[in-house]
Amino acid sequence: MRVDIGNALASEADPGIDRAALDDLDERVADAHDRIARGMADDEFGYAALNLPERADAAEIEAAVDGFDPEAVLTVGIGGSALGAVTITEALAGDSPVDHYALDNVDPAHVDRLLDDLPLAETVVHVVSRSGTTAETLANFLVVREAMESAGVDWTERTVVTTGESGPLRELAEREDLPALDVPEGVPGRFSALSTVGLVPAAIMGVDLEGLLAGGRAGADALAESLFECPAYAYGAVAYALDERGASVNAMMPYVEGLESFAEWFAQLWAESLGKEGGGQTPARALGATDQHSQLQLYRAGPRDKLVTVVRPRERPDCPIPETDVEDLAYLGGQDLGTLLDAEFEATEASLAAAERPSVRVEIDAMDAASVGRLLFDMEAACVLAGELYGVETFTQPAVEWGKKAARGLLGGGDFAEADAVAEKTELVVE
Repeated sequence: MRVDIGNALASEADPGIDRAALDDLDERVADAHDRIARGMADDEFGYAALNLPERADAAEIEAAVDGFDPEAVLTVGIGGSALGAVTITEALAGDSPVDHYALDNVDPAHVDRLLDDLPLAETVVHVVSRSGTTAETLANFLVVREAMESAGVDWTERTVVTTGESGPLRELAEREDLPALDVPEGVPGRFSALSTVGLVPAAIMGVDLEGLLAGGRAGADALAESLFECPAYAYGAVAYALDERGASVNAMMPYVEGLESFAEWFAQLWAESLGKEGGGQTPARALGATDQHSQLQLYRAGPRDKLVTVVRPRERPDCPIPETDVEDLAYLGGQDLGTLLDAEFEATEASLAAAERPSVRVEIDAMDAASVGRLLFDMEAACVLAGELYGVETFTQPAVEWGKKAARGLLGGGDFAEADAVAEKTELVVE
């Protein structure tokens, strides 16, 4: 991965960081790297995520799905249990004959539509829950099971489970002799893309798992004591520094359709990890060049509270634009759609720079397995580095757990003080 932070320097942008401050920050990066390296070496909770590219077993995952030849694979999970898988298959499985869908919400209309459209007899279900009790995941799985049974499909022949060592889902897998994989120990869901959690649909769809993990290992090998030597740390440190100087929003804007879900994955990673103690940078999602025509106006001319992160592959497939006899469009003829998209990318950077708005350029070599694996790993490492600089507990999510308890209490799943708070809601109703 290649990161260009030039447009985030104070001489170019407001807010920005000057070189002296960047050099001072680099000393803190060195200390943070030492902490991260110790956490990885000791396999500490959270830091263990950065060991996944070395420890994930592609052969084990491929063996678990061996024999399946479906038309579709359905991930049933929520948050990190689904977003990583969707990100990987969207980026890398575009040519696969297998379609990937995800049930990561419990909107009944959406669930009904999806199950009506799926070829259930030709669908493999991958259900993911560390605890085996995640309300949304297990509720959706029960609905999927019933739909399969109603369609005369034996769900036990078409289900793969990824879960913890114990719990209802593990017990179900053992009772029904389902293929079952272990959720990696000590790894929060949002950091688990390069593991059993995120790789099962990719394996079914023929994605190069070894290439993905090799890309992640390259990212791990590139971790260094200086942000000037490590792209992941350069990104995490500059994002942190700009937030401290007023850029409280980070707009992730990939210039390739295959990374649209990556922006959503990044949003969870950044928000859930760093939104602590009254701080944290708010992630926004955009897609270039589409959102040049919708959001760029705000980024360039609105409040000076945004960092725009633009992402692209350095290689694109060819798609020539035909010649035309329309005079006003003649400049397009003989060009290529990739060339046009790159021009849009560079125009966005220039537009922001001209308005003295900070941006960071992130480039990967191509939309291939190694490059995507490197991108995912580096963004995880950037997030961990940022968490060290903020001084927060990067790997916890107490606000999320509060909401889970409140919802479970409302459904009669136990006595939780959080559920009582719902009745205390202030109302001011207008009809």
